Amino acid sequence: MPELPEVEVTRRSFADRIAGARVEAVRVGKPLRWPLGCLPGELVGRHVGSVGRRGKYLLLHLDQGVLLIHLGMSGSLQFAAALPAPGPHDHFDLCTTMGTLRLHDPRRFGAVVHVPDLDDARARKLLDGLGVEPLESGFDPKLFHQGLRRRKTSIKQVLLSGDLVVGVGNIYASEALFLAGIRPTVRADRIGFARASRLRDAVIAVLQRALALGGSTLKDFSAADGQSGYFQMDAMVYGREGLPCRQCGTPVRLLRQGQRASYFCSLCQKA
Repeated sequence: MPELPEVEVTRRSFADRIAGARVEAVRVGKPLRWPLGCLPGELVGRHVGSVGRRGKYLLLHLDQGVLLIHLGMSGSLQFAAALPAPGPHDHFDLCTTMGTLRLHDPRRFGAVVHVPDLDDARARKLLDGLGVEPLESGFDPKLFHQGLRRRKTSIKQVLLSGDLVVGVGNIYASEALFLAGIRPTVRADRIGFARASRLRDAVIAVLQRALALGGSTLKDFSAADGQSGYFQMDAMVYGREGLPCRQCGTPVRLLRQGQRASYFCSLCQKA
């Protein structure tokens, strides 16, 4: 599933190239997770401004309205001056004077939603419950610790929930917990300030590293310019069950938490 690094890498790969473009046509394929929210023809003639991001949502600002784009579980965007004819899993084309932006989504859990502005009820419903952005100044260690003290579930599940800190994702949660020396099963409310601060720093470091490596490509993720990510090759524990820990040599262990795989080192992450 594309997480914050993959979404941000995608944003960076086409934002500058589409800025200023005029929409010439819109093609909508099979229904996605939510309806578009307007007739496709109503987008024709609009001009594209900036491309932002909130959590795992891309925010394509138009001169009238905003397109909220979510990649779902298997989606990816392409942006190019010329693309081949759409295939069965290509469900949205925004054809502009600068090129075509295409959403490819085999499982159709992604979405493209048009709203008049970000104060619209549909946008608020999707965005208001999101936690703090981990790569922005609002990710304060004291506030993070206060949030953890209110959670009685495991720290791994808290990181994945997205309502305290957004976009960490399964791979990056496992890696950040390893870097901080915290087991994924530890109850969040039992983590003291020093460890919470260390975990906050680890989340930032892991996500920054993932951005530098283009995100993670486990199956079919690629940025809008076609580039794959390489973070998975740099992972310390994720996907390395039974292999020696890169830090101490102890075999990496796997457990299931809420149907998600958690990888950890029993020596480096003692508690």
